Amino acid sequence: MDEQFNLYRDPAVEEFIRGLPVTREDAWHRLLRYVGHWSLFGYGMFAVFERGSGSLIGEVGLAQFQRGLGADFDADPEAAWLFAGKAHGHGYAIEAMETLMGWFDGTRPEERCVCMIDTENAASVRLAERLDFQAYRSTEYRGASVTQYHRLKR
Repeated sequence: MDEQFNLYRDPAVEEFIRGLPVTREDAWHRLLRYVGHWSLFGYGMFAVFERGSGSLIGEVGLAQFQRGLGADFDADPEAAWLFAGKAHGHGYAIEAMETLMGWFDGTRPEERCVCMIDTENAASVRLAERLDFQAYRSTEYRGASVTQYHRLKR
């Protein structure tokens, strides 16, 4: 749990992800929410550990965050990823997300999924596009300009 809390406090993570846990209690509740996703929906978040050091470097997964961004967003699984600054530029995000999306396509080929990215987060925009997400709307979320993307059924 300490590693998870520290990941959320990483400046590279905090830069674009709003509403992250600010206390250990919040981090614990987030972890419990992730367990609940697997129980209720059959999908959820995965922790990403660096093979060499064994340290937690990120999270990827699918969730039902219910952000209030419309039925064409909130009704679908939302792809999510975040990585510590020390993990940026090493290909971890694309490797993890390609694996996740391959699993999703194999287990739920009939489902569309969505994601939301801060318009200033160029690296995540490139990753989403590489994963075949297509932008379909710009909006504001928690005081930031974001773009909503979808990945159509395979």
